[in-house]
Amino acid sequence: MRKATCLLALSALAILLAMARVQNPYRLARTIPVGGEGGWDFMRADSAGRRLYVSHSTEVVVLDLDAGTVTGRIDGLSGVHDIAVVPEFGRGFITNGKTDTVTMFDLQSLRKVGDVKTGKKPDAMAYDPAIHCVFAYNGGGQSATVIDASSGAVAGTIDLGGAPESSVADGLGAVYVNLEDKNLILKINSLTRTVEQSWPLAPGEKPTSLAMDKAHRRLFVGCGNKLMVAVDADTGRIVSSVPIGENVDSGAYDPETGLVFEANRDGTVTLIHEDAPDKYSVVQTLKTQVGSKNVALDEKTHHLFLSAGEFLPAEAATPENPRPRPKVKPGTFCVLEFTR
Repeated sequence: MRKATCLLALSALAILLAMARVQNPYRLARTIPVGGEGGWDFMRADSAGRRLYVSHSTEVVVLDLDAGTVTGRIDGLSGVHDIAVVPEFGRGFITNGKTDTVTMFDLQSLRKVGDVKTGKKPDAMAYDPAIHCVFAYNGGGQSATVIDASSGAVAGTIDLGGAPESSVADGLGAVYVNLEDKNLILKINSLTRTVEQSWPLAPGEKPTSLAMDKAHRRLFVGCGNKLMVAVDADTGRIVSSVPIGENVDSGAYDPETGLVFEANRDGTVTLIHEDAPDKYSVVQTLKTQVGSKNVALDEKTHHLFLSAGEFLPAEAATPENPRPRPKVKPGTFCVLEFTR
């Protein structure tokens, strides 16, 4: 009886602590200046290595997660999109959208090791530890180039039948990728290098971001029609959908706090709590900066990081470019750090 009472008390305490973490809102802690010119895309936090890798046009900027300072740069790149970090082989990988290559680099020295030829316009990446391979998704080629992380050799190419946006691996032999132009999410069997399942995302449309709760087998898909759709990773069943901000581009999930983060181009991050595997609620709309659409989570400290910068007025529309995007004002690129 006494043991049961203690267990109930500990369970109640755990629930109260979890609720406190949810109710404590995120706030801006510091702005880390980076400078330079050009736009940005993905950023990746290596919590174990205490580094933050930030894409920035023709370079990857490396920051110390604790000190908030720039510690290195990998330059001479072309149209950087994403970074994959593979500590077990001491290697990192960067997609170059303008040269149809992936650049390998040494994690210790940050020196380039070589380039791997991919399909057209490689963008997002995901590392699958089950087969020790990096999946580079070719937005212009509607395919995935599978790269052996130890050697850098191409291990295969997978036809996707649509334009891939974001990807995540469960570490057990399944890799997931969303197709923005098809409103689908694909389940890839990484062992056979084949698409095993294709699931519709309605009511979600134009899926862009993707994160995963591996313990409860839930995928979180940020969609262009201002919805986050939660999907059963084994059956493809849509279990829930909740409203988010406009023009979502990237997402993250914190397994300790049960929070899903959806970063939106409108200058917000939507924070969603996983109340249960099939139940979700918005707990905060975090104000950031317009264009801060890429988020990284440090799972050790639970800090959030977002790329940001000031924008120049948009240029006049032309027949070749009917909807021109405003360019980033030189010297204003920075990283925003949010804490609780």
